[in-house]
Amino acid sequence: MFKMATRIIRVAATLQKFSNKTSLVKPRWQSTAAAAAYKETLINMPPTRLTTLDHGMKVASEDSGAPTATVGLWIDAGSRYENENNNGVAHFLEHMAFKGTSKRSQTDLELEVENMGAHLNAYTSREQTVFYAKCLAGDVGKALEILADIVQNSKLGASEIERERGVILREMQEVETNLQEVVFDHLHATAYQGTPLGRTILGPTKNIKSITRDDLLEYIKSHYKPPRIVLAGAGGVKHDELVKHAEKLFSGLSIAYEGEIPLLTPCRFTGSEIRVRDDSMPLAHIAVAVEGCGWADADNVPLMVANAVLGAWDRSQGGGTGHGDASSHSHASRLASFAAQDQLAHSFQSFNTCYKDTGLWGIYFVCDPMKCEDMMYNIQNEWMRLCTNVTEFEVERAKNLLKTNLLLQLDGTTPICEDIGRQMLCYGRRIPLHEMEHRIDSVTAQNVRDVATKYIYDRCPAVAAVGPVENLPDYNRIRSSMYWLRL
Repeated sequence: MFKMATRIIRVAATLQKFSNKTSLVKPRWQSTAAAAAYKETLINMPPTRLTTLDHGMKVASEDSGAPTATVGLWIDAGSRYENENNNGVAHFLEHMAFKGTSKRSQTDLELEVENMGAHLNAYTSREQTVFYAKCLAGDVGKALEILADIVQNSKLGASEIERERGVILREMQEVETNLQEVVFDHLHATAYQGTPLGRTILGPTKNIKSITRDDLLEYIKSHYKPPRIVLAGAGGVKHDELVKHAEKLFSGLSIAYEGEIPLLTPCRFTGSEIRVRDDSMPLAHIAVAVEGCGWADADNVPLMVANAVLGAWDRSQGGGTGHGDASSHSHASRLASFAAQDQLAHSFQSFNTCYKDTGLWGIYFVCDPMKCEDMMYNIQNEWMRLCTNVTEFEVERAKNLLKTNLLLQLDGTTPICEDIGRQMLCYGRRIPLHEMEHRIDSVTAQNVRDVATKYIYDRCPAVAAVGPVENLPDYNRIRSSMYWLRL
């Protein structure tokens, strides 16, 4: 019902989806015009304005003068802040958000939003909970008042809680059929075993059946504090008006903690594996990752470039399917060329998932039952090449892809609003696009080799595999291919 953002793993939201569509790499004769257009786009980006209210809540917005706007609350609280007993409570709360407040019944809420022609949505990730509304620029004040009401005055009625239990349990069954989500949950479970990042966002069935109103209230009291909330706005939003609304609507939020102040516990990475072998399934779904870095780490941008060198590929794309034709190969990553030529996989995507202090850097792929070993061999071969002899040409291509995707991802008020909210929580500021472009441009092939050596070479990976995975090499063999016995 409400999208679960984190399970489709996103690589730094705006910087994450890489495709190998050939149109993204411009022929040389187009490059000057394209570069000029790109620079012009960067120059014309409106600035992000930031105000911190007296009680610590941040208001950040970008006014593009658009006829529509997106406003939302980004809260520094997700499943990582739960324990074994209340795992699932953050997501449960997100479900309860639109079920009525002390001022509005669920029907009133739905009618009010519908009459405005607005869209309300919410999602939970491992580190964040988000509530946002997309509306006409003239309705920003009304939309904000509804969001403030939802976050501060949700009724959390007994009958609604019971009804949502059933909804969440059904959602869990749906998630079981989405194999990519299943594999990524397993990957987190093995990579971060024994820590909060190893748990799922939805929580175990027993918790969903036993979560009470008190658990929900306790979580709000512990985590929905002004210094941990960012009000983000994008599109037709006037920053000063947004600040005035925020001062009025959120003045009742308490900054004081009744009990202990919840602290972020470090989550250690463990090289290990989970295999769920099921030979009745047609395809094997496999993810392999090493420990990456946190959002604010200086290595993050070179790791993103390394990630873009490998890229993503799908049989239906056609990119990189040339058979011996060098021109068709020049547009796709080497891994895409191998996967296409030898039919090693149906699809693969590299990912760089960041958290505050750690991350997962790796590849997810789908292949035929007897192709697991060959695909894994090619992936690890490419990983070793990243560490030893990745070329300047590949790195330049990856940087262009990354910069193009940076802009493509920010198309519309909602992605921009999401970018503002997420960056405010992750970095404490919004990194201007021209700064991000400069950071990407400054990455060299040597930087990529250095960062790959640091994070990949001779490291223990985490592996999650579901389906007919008999052909996947055992863990010790995968581990022994994480280095080359040659210079």
